[in-house]
Amino acid sequence: MDDVSERQMHRRGHGYEFDAANTLSGDAYTGGQDHLLPIANVGRIMKKALPPNAKISKQAKETMQECASEFIGFITGEAADSCQKNNRKTINGDDICAAMKTLGLDDYADAMRGYLHRYKEHEERATSRDHNRIASIDVVDELSISKTTSSIRHLFPTNPSEG
Repeated sequence: MDDVSERQMHRRGHGYEFDAANTLSGDAYTGGQDHLLPIANVGRIMKKALPPNAKISKQAKETMQECASEFIGFITGEAADSCQKNNRKTINGDDICAAMKTLGLDDYADAMRGYLHRYKEHEERATSRDHNRIASIDVVDELSISKTTSSIRHLFPTNPSEG
């Protein structure tokens, strides 16, 4: 069995592990909800993908909540392994995309890489726009104050007895 298949069948690091038979085990697993995404958020995302009059059962939401949480943990665990091998402490978006590729989720990785690229471009534009706006506001404010002050200075004597 190759290294990737072994990792897919035996993932550890999220406080629990699934073996080849998808049997949950592990000392750190408490059976609580703390490792799951908020069910209201999962339900909202599911609702957006359905027609307006569609209903979603509680069981469907709970099932999706568990699956989505496990999916995120699985990919993040792979990205964390890669970062640890490279002596890095912070997982970034590129690490997530690489983990998806490593795990054979090429279509997801390609879609995510495109999204990540657009996100970075948006952030750069927003940062640039904010810096330019702040700079232009500072310059405009400074110029308007000094122009106004110098052009009306003669109207306001510095010594009250001069008026």
